[in-house]
Amino acid sequence: MGADRLLHLVRAPAAAAPSARTSGHPQPQNRVHLPQPAAAGMRCVAVSCSGSGSGSSSADEEGMTYKGAGVDIDAGTELVRRIRKMAPGIGGFGGLYPHGDEYLVAGTDGVGTKLKLAFDTGIHDTIGIDLVAMSVNDIVTSGAKPMFFLDYFATSRLDVDLAEKVIKGIVDGCQQSNCVLLGGETAEMPDFYKEGEYDLSGFAVGAVKKDKVIDGKNIVEGDVLIGLPSSGVHSNGFSLARRVLDRSGLSLTDPLPRNDGVATTVGEALMAPTVIYVNQVLEIISKGGVKGLAHITGGGFTDNIPRVFPKGLGAKIVTGSWKVPPVFEWLQQVGKIEDAEMLRTFNMGVGMVLVVSKDAADRILEESSPAYRIGEVIQGEGVHYA
Repeated sequence: MGADRLLHLVRAPAAAAPSARTSGHPQPQNRVHLPQPAAAGMRCVAVSCSGSGSGSSSADEEGMTYKGAGVDIDAGTELVRRIRKMAPGIGGFGGLYPHGDEYLVAGTDGVGTKLKLAFDTGIHDTIGIDLVAMSVNDIVTSGAKPMFFLDYFATSRLDVDLAEKVIKGIVDGCQQSNCVLLGGETAEMPDFYKEGEYDLSGFAVGAVKKDKVIDGKNIVEGDVLIGLPSSGVHSNGFSLARRVLDRSGLSLTDPLPRNDGVATTVGEALMAPTVIYVNQVLEIISKGGVKGLAHITGGGFTDNIPRVFPKGLGAKIVTGSWKVPPVFEWLQQVGKIEDAEMLRTFNMGVGMVLVVSKDAADRILEESSPAYRIGEVIQGEGVHYA
């Protein structure tokens, strides 16, 4: 039986807790180096290892891929294509529903197999932040201000203390995004989940005036792409990241190999909570110049940025124009992952991309530090790396 958690008394949300950010203007370093044969202007595609050779090379000598880890992005894209035939209009980061002079904007998501690392590390008090972030970061791409959030927590046997930690993280995430935790569902499902494990999903609803909605329709060639830094892997790509961890021979409590002198364990680096961009993005939007926004989740730059462009336009991304967190360098080195695969699986240190007018770009970069000018809009569809 499920336990409804309806909060009948809706109180004003607490002040947003500031998310940890690096100050100053990061210098381009820890660069992503694309394969030499890929000339500027050519779109990079994911490289999958066939794994069907004669056996002359071992698994440890092969480059790892997201598909090889069990996640097929192309299959997901095909499913969306088929669903669009039944429900035209889907495919954006959030769903828009007309309501008076506003659109209600809704989004839903989970945190994927990052939960496996929560079980292994015992870090349960921040996974709820990830859950909220995945939905509110989606709906803010339309310019919507989140209003409320609901969660679904399912487990084999309810451990009240553990569940309290998880929901505390959800409350923290709601406070960071200035929305209300309106309710939720707790479900005990004996024999369905392993002992001590649970699953999470969440649902966010926000609103934006119809004449203020950001839909990408006004994007033109020459507009500037600005990236806002991530805290690390966020909540996508963990099926591949966990395979890399297995290959590395390191434990979650071992120090993360890094080159910036900061002592961080592998577990801490992988479990860093997803940045909630809501307040920062709404502040930027309020000053004008923003034409489109892309939340960089599963599919990385390659699949997410084109979702906001009008037909016939694409993106030129200048690799090396932002700081790549050491966790991605470690994942790529250990997993021998192709650059194209990294850019289609992970956020690579940029969790939100803004498409802005040339006139507004310098002001936004100055006022939004840290932020990076990562590229521009070009003719021709897709993402091209230079």
